[in-house]
This record gives sequence, structure tokens and C-alpha cells, in this order.
Amino acid sequence: MPSAVIDDRVTAIPGSARALAGKAALHTRLATSEADLRAAQRLRYDVFVTEMGGDGGMVDHAARLEADRFDPFYDHLLLIDPARDPARLDHVVGVYRLMPCSRAQAAGGFYSATEYDLAPLLASGRRLLELGRSCIHPEYRGSVAMLHLWNAVADYVRTHDIDLMFGVASFPGTDVDALALPLSWLHRHHLAPEALRVRTLPHVHHPMDLIPVTPADRPRAMAAVPALIRAYLRLGGFVGDGAFVDHRFRTTDVFLVLDTAAMPDRRRAFHSRAMPGR
Repeated sequence: MPSAVIDDRVTAIPGSARALAGKAALHTRLATSEADLRAAQRLRYDVFVTEMGGDGGMVDHAARLEADRFDPFYDHLLLIDPARDPARLDHVVGVYRLMPCSRAQAAGGFYSATEYDLAPLLASGRRLLELGRSCIHPEYRGSVAMLHLWNAVADYVRTHDIDLMFGVASFPGTDVDALALPLSWLHRHHLAPEALRVRTLPHVHHPMDLIPVTPADRPRAMAAVPALIRAYLRLGGFVGDGAFVDHRFRTTDVFLVLDTAAMPDRRRAFHSRAMPGR
């Protein structure tokens, strides 16, 4: 499942009139209670399980909670609509989970390490942040909801003095051949430099360099790339080597990494206002 930077479970669905009318009241904060965490897991269930058909060993279908063993080690960034009812776990309309490298050892490693060999990042000596499980309530998509989350992620990055952000982002579907054009374009034109080039684990590696691509293919290729991935690329992000087919969540994942120090000035200025994550 996507882990954001660089997590893309968000689809481009216009927001409802109610969401757009009330968007100014939305605010972000980190989860501070068990109820907050359950509300985040409820939203994740509604998006990743009910909407997308995913599943997992710790999914609680009776309580409608999507959880995994990593949850206790993350900061859970919440987008709150105060007009909704916390007692019904209904107030969280967007989520992101964030784990700095200082917690990775206690967690038994990063979530992304279940799909990718993170050795280049771990050996870099840089301050790392893994992003993932980002999703937004359907009624709030197409509004300013993701901008609120990105602004909050940018604040978190500055507070923790993060050097490298990373995670996995997803294409819908598990047919790699059907994604040959966008995957090949990403591999040819956005592959991470060798020092940061994470690769899928050998037993789950799916090559991304599947077909020849030319400059004329760019419009079709990029149109097939999810918006979240395109946002990271605009900020100077790169993809890892190889795709991971996540049958539990019915997606094809790619690895994304963003070096904050290498961002051009214009992207750094944008990042100071809004940073995407999956």
C-alpha cells in the first residue's frame, strides 16, 4: 500500500458543495488520543477497504478500522472538519502518517522496507521521513483538503529538519503491462540518482523499463501518472528502480524519494507552502 511521500490513494473527484462551502473551517493537527487514531483508521478503512477493495491481516471489518503493526510508531496527521461528529469517528476527513528515522528501529524498520531495499537511504546518514497512508474523504476531494495536509507536512519537515522524504505511491490496478507506458516513462526520465536509488526486493521486483518511449509519448505517459506522483516530480522527486504489485490493496506501487536540499529555489518556495505525500 502507498506510504506516502510520497501515499497516492487520493483520486480526483470533485468536492461536494457542502465540503467546498465549509472548507475554510478545516484544520490540521497530529493525533493525540486513541479516539483520534481510530478516526484515522476509520477513514482509511472507508477509502482503502470499502472504496478500493483492499484488505490486510489487521483490518477490523466489524469495527471498520484499517490498521497495521506500524501504526503505533507513526505520527498521524489529521485533517479535521469541526462540523462533523467526533463521537462517531466522523471528524477526520484526511490523514497522513509520518515516521522520522529516529523511530524506525523501534518499529522494526520502515513500512516501505516490506517492498523495497532501503539500503541506499539508510546508508546516506541523512535525516529521513517516511510518509504513507494518505487519503481524503470523498466529499472533500477537489477542494483545498490536500493543500491543508501538504502545508502541515511541510511544517513537520521543517520542525524535524528532514533531509529526505520517501514512501510508496500507487497506480490503481495490478496489471503491470497495462501500465507499461507511464512506468517506462518514469524509469527513463525520473529514475533516482544511484546514491538514492532504492530497488524493489528481488522476490517481488517488477521491471519498470518495459517499452521504448520517445518525447512524443510524454503527454500520454504523464496523463496516466496519478496526480500525487506528478506533484512529487514537480518538486524534484525521483522514482526507485522497479514496481511492486500490491495484491492486498489492488495497486501497483512505485517508490518516491525527495531530497529537500536538492530542490530548485522555485520548488523550495512552493514546498514552503505545500508538500505532497501519499
